[in-house]
Amino acid sequence: MTVVMIISVIIVFAVVLLAVLTTGKAYNYKHTIDELPPIDESSNGDSQKPGTDL
Repeated sequence: MTVVMIISVIIVFAVVLLAVLTTGKAYNYKHTIDELPPIDESSNGDSQKPGTDL
């Protein structure tokens, strides 16, 4: 019974340690986005901005 408890405690500590390390690594990750291409308004044919219904 004592051996089972010791193994269980070791497993719990391992899971908590891995969760903390994974969370720390996720917070340090640098997210990046691609730049949007410029909108060429001269080829549109009208002065209306894209995405507007007016």
